[in-house]
Amino acid sequence: MSLQTLSEWLRCPNCFLPLAPTGALRLGCGTGHSFDVNKRGFINLLTGPPKFIGDSAAMLDARDSFLAAGWYEPLQAAIRVVISPEHPRRILDVGCGTGYYLREALPLGEDVRALGMDLSPTAVSRTIRSHDRIDGLVADVWSPLPVQDAAVDVILNVFAPRNAAEFHRVLRPGGLLLVVVPRPTHLRELRRAGLAVEIQADKAAHLEVSLAAWFALESAQHLEETVALSVAEVASLIGMGPSSHHAAPTGPEPVPASVQDVTIAFDIFGFRRRATDPR
Repeated sequence: MSLQTLSEWLRCPNCFLPLAPTGALRLGCGTGHSFDVNKRGFINLLTGPPKFIGDSAAMLDARDSFLAAGWYEPLQAAIRVVISPEHPRRILDVGCGTGYYLREALPLGEDVRALGMDLSPTAVSRTIRSHDRIDGLVADVWSPLPVQDAAVDVILNVFAPRNAAEFHRVLRPGGLLLVVVPRPTHLRELRRAGLAVEIQADKAAHLEVSLAAWFALESAQHLEETVALSVAEVASLIGMGPSSHHAAPTGPEPVPASVQDVTIAFDIFGFRRRATDPR
């Protein structure tokens, strides 16, 4: 990361003018708004209290632990296969987490860069540490994104919220939005045991409807597998996702030894940016 590469992605969250380096660890715009860059190499451009809470360090630790075992490598590979033919030079990962999917999707080439965006500063810090061609941004997806118009070739959105109008604005004409959502069967054994939150039954259909004005569905792929996990891996799987937000103050429920065969299932969608802006 350098101030220059970071600034090339960004616009001022207040006046929407481009940001540029103005000091050793500062970016600013032409109207005088100025922002500190964290010494770890990312910038926080939140303009007010967010509507939701970002992932905690404990959630990210659980995610690192679970993903290191390789259970989601098929999803990681499928994402790479969808993105590779795009030959992107700029990838934006909205809801980057630990950077697990982004660093594998990033093509070779010193001129190819990515921006990891998340509501959690801890998550962004881990993402930029994972690859030297990833810049970092703390921002709220539900606010106007502090990303310049048409600055992005591909948006990666894995288990994260979506802002269709803003995604359309920051994507170049013809750019790709890749979205991953859980299938209704995802973690069904854990839900039956009361260890995981419910999943919206019509999530895929709702996704397509919510994006239809801005994006055209171009591809769909389904991954589903039942895997045999250890009790510790089940605990990490629960702790790394939204179910952890609903744990009791005394901590999550112990994982029964009988709940170890777990279904992991995903829908992977490729949406092409429509030429027209419906607003």
